[in-house]
Amino acid sequence: MKKQFTVFLFRWLLNSFGLWLFVRLFGTGYSDELINSSAWVFLLAGLIFSVVNAILRPIVVILSLPAILLTLGLFTLIVNGLMVYVSLSLAPGLKMTFVYSILTGIVLSLLNYIVNSLIESRRETLQGEKQ
Repeated sequence: MKKQFTVFLFRWLLNSFGLWLFVRLFGTGYSDELINSSAWVFLLAGLIFSVVNAILRPIVVILSLPAILLTLGLFTLIVNGLMVYVSLSLAPGLKMTFVYSILTGIVLSLLNYIVNSLIESRRETLQGEKQ
């Protein structure tokens, strides 16, 4: 349980940093004071993104399964962008266009994939040492 919470915290911080970076690059409708003064906004946005990915994303993937199959999986890019767009819409003071949300979703998905790979390889290494 402690390892799962540590992994969740690491992903939360990584998602918050990724959102901060891409709102700085692509965001619209925010004030520089918000971006420079408050890390809490991005921690909240990262938490919202993590919760949206855990709860809403599986439902959207199931509902959009015909489109995902028809496009041979490319529609998942749109689903990832939608999750970023919804998360930033729920976060106070942050806005991003849908096209930039898709780009942000692609990069955040890659970051999460790398984290998952590192965690799995670390877990396999630890299990190999125990035996």
